[in-house]
Amino acid sequence: MSATYRPVSWNHNKIVYDAILLIAVAVYLWIFIQVSPALHPTAAQIDGDILRMRAYGSCAFLMLSFILCIGPLARLDPRWLPVLYNRRHFGVLTCAVALMHAWYVLGWYFAFSPVDPFVALLSSNTSFARIAGFPFELFGILALAILLVLAATSHDFWLSFLTPPVWKAMHMSLYAGYTAIVLHLALGPLMAQANAALAIVVAFSVVSVAGLHLAAAVQGAAQDRDVAQAAASSPWISAGLISDLTEGRGRVVRVKGGESIAVFRHGGRISALANACAHQNGPLGEGRIVEGCVTCPWHGFQYRPEDGCAPPPFTEKLATYRVRLEDGHVLVDPRANPPGTYVEPVVIAGDAR
Repeated sequence: MSATYRPVSWNHNKIVYDAILLIAVAVYLWIFIQVSPALHPTAAQIDGDILRMRAYGSCAFLMLSFILCIGPLARLDPRWLPVLYNRRHFGVLTCAVALMHAWYVLGWYFAFSPVDPFVALLSSNTSFARIAGFPFELFGILALAILLVLAATSHDFWLSFLTPPVWKAMHMSLYAGYTAIVLHLALGPLMAQANAALAIVVAFSVVSVAGLHLAAAVQGAAQDRDVAQAAASSPWISAGLISDLTEGRGRVVRVKGGESIAVFRHGGRISALANACAHQNGPLGEGRIVEGCVTCPWHGFQYRPEDGCAPPPFTEKLATYRVRLEDGHVLVDPRANPPGTYVEPVVIAGDAR
């Protein structure tokens, strides 16, 4: 957590994450460019620039497909959460790989054009009236433009400057960018080449993205139904048994309407506050208590569990919730207190921490 903006904030986990990401991209490109020609005689006959063009293009598509799978995967299985926490770096690298693809496209197809390569790219194909031969390049340009905007605004400054709702809405355009890339492939390489492998990869990627989002939505709907049924019998929501709560760790409790509450056991006491971090809506309930404060697992923003306030000099505040114990169960009042409201933590009898 920082009171000032920094160009890039790294910690040990982020360094490891970025290193693995860079190595994976480098290995993929090396295999595609160096190994595939030896395995496929037809690939050996392709010009080196075209091979690199395809390598970077396919890599960017696969990376973007995986990025869109991270969210639902993390909701379905918490073991994916470490990947979710650092996906902004993933997105910026995806944009860089896509730029390399565009660079080789311009360098190969339009390097000797009598007009500017960018003008030639936009004017060389105007067959809008038919599917076969449709200027698929436009979809690629749209996707690249979206990736550039999202990469350029990924820093915390833009989140604060644009406000979280606007920033979030802007970054949801990634789905439009993915749709544009799929159309770019469908109307371009898939139509021009009889490449079964490419068709299978594209189809598998699209089905995986759509299928995982559907599975996560079904799971979320089932959880909402359970919450609604519990709320019908009692205004207080069960957060499980006291023994289910781990010291210094959180537990996420869903409430009607899709919101969620983070319940923490700390020092023999129990407190509850809003699960969404004020920074980027990070899942506080998946974080832990560090030096007496709930610490967001995404970027380290901290809040006091008893009043939801960030420690000075920070000014962020979160809503808090009342908690009570009943027959060994932890119950939470789903009616939120105003952000920054102090709520006396519930003391666990017999816990002398």
